[in-house]
Amino acid sequence: MPSIDDLDTPAILIDVGRAEANIARAQAHADRHGLKLRPHIKTHKLPYWAKKQVAAGAIGITCQKIGEAEVMADAGLADIFLPYNILGKAKLERLKALHRRVTLSVTSDSMATLDGLAATFTDPGHRLPVLVECDTGAGRCGVQSTSEAIALAKEIDKARGIVFGGLMTYPAAGRAGEAEAWLADARQALAASGLACERISSGGTPDMWRSGEDSVVTEYRPGTYIYLDRYQVAKGVGSLDDCALTVLSTVVSHPTPTRAILDAGSKALSSDTLGLADFGELLGVLGARVTGLSEEHGNVTLSGDARLRIGERVRVVPDHACVVSNLFDEVHLIDGEKVLETLPVAARGRMG
Repeated sequence: MPSIDDLDTPAILIDVGRAEANIARAQAHADRHGLKLRPHIKTHKLPYWAKKQVAAGAIGITCQKIGEAEVMADAGLADIFLPYNILGKAKLERLKALHRRVTLSVTSDSMATLDGLAATFTDPGHRLPVLVECDTGAGRCGVQSTSEAIALAKEIDKARGIVFGGLMTYPAAGRAGEAEAWLADARQALAASGLACERISSGGTPDMWRSGEDSVVTEYRPGTYIYLDRYQVAKGVGSLDDCALTVLSTVVSHPTPTRAILDAGSKALSSDTLGLADFGELLGVLGARVTGLSEEHGNVTLSGDARLRIGERVRVVPDHACVVSNLFDEVHLIDGEKVLETLPVAARGRMG
């Protein structure tokens, strides 16, 4: 069996034991609090892990693109949520074909999106569930008020081949309470209008752990929880010892006693820091931080007793695991130093 010493760098390593432990912990939390778990595959983009998540108890998966959903459907995943506004004839025809194959649901936050869905899905015997996306504070997509949510839900309810599927949001980080209040008001207003709202879907790994039995949310869509990263550690979700994804890299230069260069730059370690002060840290090397990136170079600043040598291979914990996954064609599943399997990142680069 090959070891990580046999791999060229830079390369993504996935610690299988850590990833499986993260899956189990999140599922146990969801089960305790009566939440349905619908993991977002954006983090791993691998049918291998999507199947593991469903086997652990998830009701289905979340994909952000039709291309990702097609890959997952091809692999046998049968219940897929696409929380994205789907527009244009080509995408709608692909969505319709996908609807024939799997249990599918989508979102809308405008009549422009809804008109396309209603014109494409016309079979009352096989209606497509459409959730209303709500902006509960994140400032991304979503209707801006409860009255807009009700108006759009009523339009969905009138259509022949689609059906009102509930409410969906991606709340602002650390502001789950605001989202909870927004959604509770909307559900109450929908009920007063004669529309049942049985499904309320929310996302974001850090705030999932703050959810309780009295939440209005019925379904949660965590993504990064499977791998974790420095951002999640900073938010208290876990420790560096829980981070399953690292980037194996080689020290290619050591220009000064306090600065070393890795062969992992912005094309291997994302420049998306999520507000953190640097771009990653070296696992097991206290005081070694990746403080700068160019395309193929990672600048490491050494402090305290941190020491490196040219040719040394190190493992970097990135700030944002999801983006790093999308930078590589394959990942290596590991157990300790052993490479168990190398998998293509199947949903990477899929369009739509």
